[in-house]
Amino acid sequence: MTNGKFNVLIVEDQLIPTQLFKYLISSSEKYILKKSIECAAFAELYCMAGNIDLILMDVLTSDEANGLIAAEKIKKKYPDIKIIIITSMPECSYLDRAKKLGAEGFWYKDNRKESLISVMDKVMEGQIVYPNNLQLVNIGVAKSNEFTNKELIVLRLMTGGYSNQEIADKLGVSLNAVKKHISNMLSKTCLRSRTELAVKARESGLVILERAEIDI
Repeated sequence: MTNGKFNVLIVEDQLIPTQLFKYLISSSEKYILKKSIECAAFAELYCMAGNIDLILMDVLTSDEANGLIAAEKIKKKYPDIKIIIITSMPECSYLDRAKKLGAEGFWYKDNRKESLISVMDKVMEGQIVYPNNLQLVNIGVAKSNEFTNKELIVLRLMTGGYSNQEIADKLGVSLNAVKKHISNMLSKTCLRSRTELAVKARESGLVILERAEIDI
């Protein structure tokens, strides 16, 4: 802390959210901005220097650095540093990944129910603050919460350009099982083709295939 205020590190590569976070911090009597950086890969370096109490960590940052990966490394080395994962993306895996790595908070940028400063206050009071539900998006006529976990796994690989056989091989299931999942998703969404389903899913941000997942 500095003069009784919590020191905050912002990790965000977009101008408007960064300006908002800086304004919230400067307007508060509880927080002081220690540093604002655009790339999550450098966040650990600022933690090494010490005197960071809270990190506002975006998921997708500059130079393709992933905030979830950076946060996991930081929590292992500096467990006392509080981390709030922040994103505008509805990617279905982010909430679970943030919980598993030990982040104390999670906030969607378009959250209209609870302000970021409220989440910050609760986290610094020792609470764990997560939204009750995943951010919903529409895929065709279906809402994202209508898909099963297995369907979402298949859908993520589809958006990465994998064929049905490659998906089956990767997941260790039969080709017919993959086709069945795709058929169910087409039925739910009323979309006409596998390609249209993959395009709509990618455009919505519901599933994002990361580089580490590309191993075929």
